[in-house]
Amino acid sequence: FVQIRVGKKRYTPQESSAMILGELKRLAELYLDEPVDRAVITVPAHFNDSQRQATKDAGEIAGLTVERIINEPTAAALAYGLDQKEDKRIIVFDFGGGTFDLSAMEIGDGFFRVVAVHGNTHLGGDDFDQRIIDVVADDFRRKERIDLRHDPMALQRLKEAAVQAKHELSHRPETMLMLPFICVDGEGPKHVQYNLERTRFDSLCTDLYDDVRECCKALLNEACWAFKDISDVVMVGGATRIPMVQQVARELFETEELNKSINPDEVVALGAATLGGILQGDLKMVSLMDVTSQQLGVETVKGGTSTLIAKNTPIPMTTTKIFSTPRNNQTSVPINVLEGMAERAKLNRSLAEFQLMGIPKAARGVPQIAVEFAIDANGILKVTATDKDTGASRKVKVSDSVGLDKNEIERMKIVAANHDNEAEIRVEMADMRNHAEGVLHDLTKWLEFNHKMMNPRAVDQLSKALKKLEKRIKNGEKFGIRNTLKKLDEIMTPLRKTG
Repeated sequence: FVQIRVGKKRYTPQESSAMILGELKRLAELYLDEPVDRAVITVPAHFNDSQRQATKDAGEIAGLTVERIINEPTAAALAYGLDQKEDKRIIVFDFGGGTFDLSAMEIGDGFFRVVAVHGNTHLGGDDFDQRIIDVVADDFRRKERIDLRHDPMALQRLKEAAVQAKHELSHRPETMLMLPFICVDGEGPKHVQYNLERTRFDSLCTDLYDDVRECCKALLNEACWAFKDISDVVMVGGATRIPMVQQVARELFETEELNKSINPDEVVALGAATLGGILQGDLKMVSLMDVTSQQLGVETVKGGTSTLIAKNTPIPMTTTKIFSTPRNNQTSVPINVLEGMAERAKLNRSLAEFQLMGIPKAARGVPQIAVEFAIDANGILKVTATDKDTGASRKVKVSDSVGLDKNEIERMKIVAANHDNEAEIRVEMADMRNHAEGVLHDLTKWLEFNHKMMNPRAVDQLSKALKKLEKRIKNGEKFGIRNTLKKLDEIMTPLRKTG
């Protein structure tokens, strides 16, 4: 399974997420001055079974009991509709940094029912940032014959500038990206200066807007709603501030006004907190019904897909379907659990494969194999296959296919718990490293630009100190970094005065 490399260490996605959740847990405990051991975690509505289980595992590794995994649009609707008395049909338009989610919901006087969900887990605000990065980097490469995307430090500065440009274009017709001393070559320092108009930005993102349109059309088709039935379109997530995204939403849902009554950056968190209040009994008379975001089934003998749970089925739910053996005297049956809308099994995603053993020999079609799908309120699936004649049974928690078993989770929990006491030290070290990397980058550029005007001895002294700092950053030497920064300050003090 996928691992993320940080320095010399490798981490699973669950461990990486657990680090973030662990830091949030620590900050919450500092603020509340009491232990925090339970959590409601939000996920994109279109997350599949494995992604939901991985999120739950991350919470457990961080030392949290995950009370509920809730879809982000559903959480947003909770925050928006808790005080609504009249019945409404709303669209939650959730466009964040990495994912796009849509939910059609019926709400009113304490009930929240998800009718349909749709979305794209690979479409978000980051994609719009990348279009800006690419157009600026391509322009710079044409002019200077240097690709900034190959320089990690320059690329990071360009990413930050692209995000800022996107923000500015949300309320201005044009913006200027200016990045002095972005790189240096034999001719000296180079600078980025690029004027970007909103019309140009929109033309760069035409296909992204088309993807948004297709998702909206699919949601309306699945919900079977007419435009006149929609009371509100609730906007959630930072990317909904992009003017053209808002225009697409108005056009597709045929509305003049979009609901932005709650801060789009906070509404999901507010909804998760609301659900937390419901689960621990602080809020009464609230009914929440979510749906599956994917179609679930098993592979048939001819390579097809037999659906057990259709997309947008209310959860939690349990369903059973009877199958049999395709060959005479067959004593075992393979079960391939599938997720996806395709009729052909190989075009869907396999969640798990297992064998039901111990079936008595009989003519084909005689044995009765009951396959049960049970999906809980978190959207996590368990599958059980049972031979009705003998009672032989095999149960699998489908989400174990993400790569972590119980022993691995327990081991990671112990490791994470041992690191808790070192959290402040790690934060301090990270801050120092970030500061040192910034100093190293800035002074290296400064030296390249000014060395001809400096005393050779000062150049040599500063160069050696910068090399030492680079080595100590690489090795993670906390005290070495601190001492070298102090030495650099001593070297630079007289140079600043003479400069």
